[in-house]
Amino acid sequence: MKKIGIFFMSLLLSSFQTTTTLKGTWKFVGGIYNGKKEGQPTEYTLQRKYDAVHYEAFIIEKSYKPEKYETGDYSLKGDSCIDTETFSSQPSKITNIPVHYLFSLNKDTLTLKGTLPTGITVEEHWKRIK
Repeated sequence: MKKIGIFFMSLLLSSFQTTTTLKGTWKFVGGIYNGKKEGQPTEYTLQRKYDAVHYEAFIIEKSYKPEKYETGDYSLKGDSCIDTETFSSQPSKITNIPVHYLFSLNKDTLTLKGTLPTGITVEEHWKRIK
């Protein structure tokens, strides 16, 4: 009886464990921006490489070297992801401004939902590839 209690207690506690890192390589597979659905680009691939607290984003086109278009810092707490872009190769209104997202992981898919400081609502889907 004691073993069954320990088993159920460990099962219960493991269900409350949270993700502490997004470490790995993720490929953009589509999103929703201000209610308008956008699919995955067909002429190029967007990838993010996360370590424990930073990320680098690349655009990858056939016959070209991958081009870094963004870097940033992030932290996870519960179901929140705070993302701070620290570099953008394009003009950006969110560089060095923390953006709060709700995030979820479902198998190999990361979903980020939030509202940018510019007012745009976003829901992005990223698939783990490494």
